Amino acid sequence: MKIRSTTVLGVRHNGQVALGADGQATMDKHVAKSNVRKVRKLHDGKVVTGFAGSTADAFMLLDKFEEKLGNYNGQLRRAAIELAKEWRKDQYLRKLEAMMVVCDKDELLIIAGTGDVLEPDNDVAAIGSGSMYAQAAALALKKHAPHLTARQMVEEALHIAADICIYTNHNLMIEEPV
Repeated sequence: MKIRSTTVLGVRHNGQVALGADGQATMDKHVAKSNVRKVRKLHDGKVVTGFAGSTADAFMLLDKFEEKLGNYNGQLRRAAIELAKEWRKDQYLRKLEAMMVVCDKDELLIIAGTGDVLEPDNDVAAIGSGSMYAQAAALALKKHAPHLTARQMVEEALHIAADICIYTNHNLMIEEPV
């Protein structure tokens, strides 16, 4: 059985950054858990991460990323690049099936096992099953409701994704870096 789940969305808007995810984990055609915590604060709350993919693989990457943050004094981009380089080179890490969205108060990045560290267009980063629904909703909100905060955009876009995607639920967790 394949475990599917996750919609993770990060938005940077008007000097604010917010990152959120739904809480659903689906095994085959059944909801296995409805309140999975896919968003974590690291580095004394200055960095927020969200993961999609295999849970065990994601936790391995979170540990590695936190280690890189420590090695590079909390420099988000440098830690992300170093993680991606190690992920790409290491035979064991290369087999991990997960992706991450990471942010601090200034940057928003997607880290993938292909060795990519992507700064998303339009300051909207989305990964996971419902990512395209959440991304489309967030882009529309940025364009047509610029008065909303980054947090409000993440919340509304994830709710829209949950209305459309069967692998996404309305049990949201949203964090903002300090």
